[in-house]
Amino acid sequence: MAAVKEDWRKAGLAPRDALLCEYAEKLTRAPAECGAADVAALRAAGFDDRAIHDAVQVIAYFNYINRVADALGTDPEEFFPGGSKGPVAIGGAPRGSA
Repeated sequence: MAAVKEDWRKAGLAPRDALLCEYAEKLTRAPAECGAADVAALRAAGFDDRAIHDAVQVIAYFNYINRVADALGTDPEEFFPGGSKGPVAIGGAPRGSA
């Protein structure tokens, strides 16, 4: 799990899991670019409509919560890396340090 947290692309994930991570990143970084082709790729990898729907709900929820916290300047919980040091980006680096 630590390898996925560090960089999912280098974590040696199964192709199906890597595809889901790729989709999660796309939905996070460029939601307007997501569409039917992405859903078709997930289906082709063996995800059924319920699994795709569940994944979208979880991904969207985390994006929503992160945006609310960022907008309010809320520090992450203590159990997250950098918990008392301000907002943290994916991978644990403080925002703006990359």
